[in-house]
This record gives sequence, structure tokens and C-alpha cells, in this order.
Amino acid sequence: MTTFANRMFEGRTALVSGGGSGINQRIAERLAEQGASVALVGRTQSKLDAVASGIIAAGGKSAGFAADVRDYDALLRSSAAAHEQFGAISIVVCGAAGNFPALANAMSANAFKSVIDIDLLGTFNTCRAAYEHMDPAGASIVTISAPQAVQAMVMQSHVCAAKAGVDMLTRTLALEWGPLGIRVNGVIPGPVADTEGMDRLAPAGPVRDALAAQLPLRRVATKDDIADMVVFLCSDAAKYVTGAIIPCDGGMTTASIAIQTPRSATRHG
Repeated sequence: MTTFANRMFEGRTALVSGGGSGINQRIAERLAEQGASVALVGRTQSKLDAVASGIIAAGGKSAGFAADVRDYDALLRSSAAAHEQFGAISIVVCGAAGNFPALANAMSANAFKSVIDIDLLGTFNTCRAAYEHMDPAGASIVTISAPQAVQAMVMQSHVCAAKAGVDMLTRTLALEWGPLGIRVNGVIPGPVADTEGMDRLAPAGPVRDALAAQLPLRRVATKDDIADMVVFLCSDAAKYVTGAIIPCDGGMTTASIAIQTPRSATRHG
């Protein structure tokens, strides 16, 4: 983690779902670097504690609150605990997600539902629970979407459906909550290195190299690329931005490039 002289989120509380790993961990760290007290939400307390310890060691404020985003009551308890420890929530990042490659005809209904529940229901639950403990004046919510929201992809019917729903939920909340002072935006990350999702869908080697070669910027993203966009959307520099779904994907969706998932995936039930 780095230290910034201008800590734009000093005195503010951020809640980050899925904050125990991957992109969302880096987002949480960047928010903390900018002065936010960061409440980490995820299923595994030990992972959350490890990330929080790293933030605290670097001079930030953080704590982990275990909750499954599919469980609204658990999220409500976590949001209340974050509010009690750090103060009213003014930044929310909805990052918890699930994915696995599977053809629709080789996927059970429960497998499809599991991704809808984590991605779409989980995003709603996070927003709704945080709303109960939110300071609406100048508040910002950022949902983490995916290229699958706007591009059909083989072996990704569940994610395509879930993330398209997340994008429309984002726009609808922007309409409903804007008059209260709450901005709601979404980020579409492209392929991001050193993440579990990337390792599953485009493993390092020829598949990933071929994907990077097709991108207009000719590289996959870093976690910092995505965290920078989230920090921007939560900052006053974006104070007149709401209802926007912004690709941060190296031109992937503009060029209509889809990840060519290996077709060796087995039935997922």
C-alpha cells in the first residue's frame, strides 16, 4: 500500500463486499490509503482479518465483518456493526461475485441460481442493507459488473444474466436514490491479472496471451486499474456522475471481444 498526502476520504466509512481477496481487496486498500475507514464483508472471517490487518499495519483503519451476501439479515448486522465502529456509511462497493464455466445444457438449475443469488441478489442485499446505515449526503455506491453484462459469451449464461441485472439495478437505484444525495454507478472490469476469475476463464499462457493481443491496449488490467476507477467514482471529481456503467476493460467491450473459455468444462450441478 502507498501513502497519499491528499487523503480525500478522510472521516468517511466505506463498506466493500468481497473485500477479502482479488480486485475488491485492492479497492479496499486504495480506499483506506485515501483515508476511509473500511469495513470488509465476505464469507470467511480469516481472510477479512488478514486484509484488515494489512490495512491497519499500513496506517489505515479497517475491520472484517463476516456475512454471505445472499443473506440479507447477515448483511444488515454487518452494516450495523460497521456503522457502530466507524460511523455512518458513505461509500459502498458491491464486489462479491461467483463464476464457473459451464454450458447451459450442462448446468443444473441450482448452479445457475447460485450465480444469480451471489451476483444480482447479493448486490441488491448489499445496497439495501448499507442504505439502512448510510449518510446519504454525498454518498457513493459502486457496483462491480463484467463484460458478460453486455456481451453474450459461451459457457457464461448465468453470469451474463446476473451481471445484466446488476447493471439495470445500478441504473434504477441511481434514479430512486439520486434525490437523496446518493450516487450509484457501475464499473465493468475487463480481464484482470492475478485474480481467481481470470485464472478460471483465461489461464496464464496461450489463452491469456491471445486475449491480450486482441485488446486495443494490448494488455490485461491490473487490480490497480480497476481500483483507480472506483476511487474516481467515489470522489468529488465524479460528483455529477450517477447511473453510469463505465467499462474499465482496455477496450474489450468496444471491440466486442469475448473471452474464449476452454470448452473442457464439465457438467456443473
